[in-house]
Amino acid sequence: MIHALRTGAVIGILGGGQLGRMLSVAASRLGFRCHIYEPGANPPAGQVADAVTTATYEDAQALADFADAVDVITYEFENIPTTALDLLEGRKPIRPGREALRISQDRLTEKDFLTSLGLQTAPYAAVDDAATLAVALAEIGTPSILKTRRLGYDGKGQARLQSAKDAAAALDTMQGAPAILEGFVDFSHEVSVIAARAADGTVSAYDPGENVHQGGILRTTTVPARLSTAQRTDAVLLAGRILNALDYVGVMGVELFVTPQGLIVNEIAPRVHNSGHWTQNGCTVDQFEQHIRAVAGWPLGDGGRYADVRMENLIGDDMDRVPDLAGKADCALHLYGKAEIKAGRKMGHVNHILRTGRDQIS
Repeated sequence: MIHALRTGAVIGILGGGQLGRMLSVAASRLGFRCHIYEPGANPPAGQVADAVTTATYEDAQALADFADAVDVITYEFENIPTTALDLLEGRKPIRPGREALRISQDRLTEKDFLTSLGLQTAPYAAVDDAATLAVALAEIGTPSILKTRRLGYDGKGQARLQSAKDAAAALDTMQGAPAILEGFVDFSHEVSVIAARAADGTVSAYDPGENVHQGGILRTTTVPARLSTAQRTDAVLLAGRILNALDYVGVMGVELFVTPQGLIVNEIAPRVHNSGHWTQNGCTVDQFEQHIRAVAGWPLGDGGRYADVRMENLIGDDMDRVPDLAGKADCALHLYGKAEIKAGRKMGHVNHILRTGRDQIS
């Protein structure tokens, strides 16, 4: 039984990037304080948090002091070292729990978990060396994509194979790391469901959004997505099935491919998700507040959508467009406070409000 935190309690957040920043803002609206743990100096989340610990995930004393200063711990990214989690868990509850992290940190483990639930994924096989890659290619064929099992994001740690001739070069890209070969899926478009689960088992899902990627990075998410009523229902039920199987507490992003054969799970993210940023201007309770509510033991909020929204990531030099976007009606800017603009770096996002009108999803 989770006891609800009272206002004034401190929520510890592992990671100080933009997701941690927006979680901190949401927590402050509910009267909570946030303490950020981040190895890098001057993180975006630190600009809006009550406290910041700047230390590595190998610093046992800093981790212990951080845990002792907070009431509950959550995180904004998956790749937290197990040793750090072992130390933290002995002092304060971590929500979502360790099992969700364990599964999502390894692409092979994640695929095995999803298929164990009877869900469809792309065909896949473990790859450790040239011999196992040859076996995987014989089974899955090409085109296919070789990915590191751990640490990849935004298109990093991946290599496409158009034919078996690309095998050696693709394997070299992995730099000796354990990998997974995934077959290509013939899909019309990708959607994602942002769903939350409370400690009492209550599940609330937002309307699925339709995603467009460029260069391996999410460019836009639009709601409503192009889905039939049956597909929309299936997507939400599928997400709930995953949350319940993990006894999950918090918000999760579930990415899905839409195919004639049904919905295929691409990947899951045990945290608030880039494709859920539209909720900030399309819902009364956005994904960040929903996550804080869940980890704090509060009731989940209303996830109904009252506007059509197109979320657009502002990447690198897109920041040059900010003055123009700031002057446009129906544009809501969310900038991350990052000091340096870099190519491929997410600097903020803008929610374009397309239409208003209550649209409740149940």
